[in-house]
Amino acid sequence: MNDDRARPAHPAHPVRILLCDDHAVVRAGLLALIGSEPDIEVAGEAGSGEEAVAAAAKLKPDVVLMDLQLGPGIDGVEATRRIATTGVHVLVLTTYDTDADITRAIAAGATGYLLKAERPEELFAAIRAAAQGRTTLSAPVAGRVMNQLRGASGPALTPRELDILAQLAGGLGNRDIARALFISEATVKTHLGRIYEKLGVDTRAGAVAVATERRLLT
Repeated sequence: MNDDRARPAHPAHPVRILLCDDHAVVRAGLLALIGSEPDIEVAGEAGSGEEAVAAAAKLKPDVVLMDLQLGPGIDGVEATRRIATTGVHVLVLTTYDTDADITRAIAAGATGYLLKAERPEELFAAIRAAAQGRTTLSAPVAGRVMNQLRGASGPALTPRELDILAQLAGGLGNRDIARALFISEATVKTHLGRIYEKLGVDTRAGAVAVATERRLLT
């Protein structure tokens, strides 16, 4: 067992965390799970990005456990950005592991990025690490980050795919893109599928976010 997982039996200063997830059932599950750890305590809960920002300012926890998709209002990335500027560590805990989500969260100041599929022991270790300002990434997330750093995130986009991506960034739908480029909507959909695959995303917004990050749009 490494130092990250070790914990005192009777901690003098337990790690205080704030849970932020828009699903009450998820928060209840995390509360019960974390309650089994003597050196970690839940200082508060939030069901939206705005609530998380306000609660973090009031409670001043050691770590905010942040989901990314929070329903109406600001999302987890924006909440992370606002909280991180105050010096509070934010550990993202989410089901989303696309390049766009990871890039945006880390750029916003997240200390770590964990997937909800991780074992409880990994979550506890990540919370303790985040409280000390150390980074923890789920294995799939770490792999994506390394691929980005190595420039091996996938095949290069073709000139036509770049054309379509530029139209996408302009907010055009499939029909308008087809008209602008004098191709069929079916062809647009085919190219979009290839673009998503190459960029490691599954949404239009994700494609634009990753393309912007990699400076593919001119």
